[in-house]
Amino acid sequence: MPEVSRFFGICIVFFFNDHNPPHFHAVYEGRKAIFEIHSLQMTEGTLPPRVRGFIVEWAAQHQQELMTAWETVRAGKTPGKIAPLQ
Repeated sequence: MPEVSRFFGICIVFFFNDHNPPHFHAVYEGRKAIFEIHSLQMTEGTLPPRVRGFIVEWAAQHQQELMTAWETVRAGKTPGKIAPLQ
């Protein structure tokens, strides 16, 4: 479970051999959610609205890097870090 970013108590991770469509996992205070990379929609889980907003804002800024990380993880390799939301 490679962690690619952490900001405001939010941890962004990928899982090796995960299913399509391309997505990432967000963990915040024990809550978990999944976000599709292309649409930036939360498809599973529950998060406070403010936290969800931070994640979507961050993901919009790093969409191409997220796709690269997805492809790297799908190839069985550890992705690089992605800058946090400032």
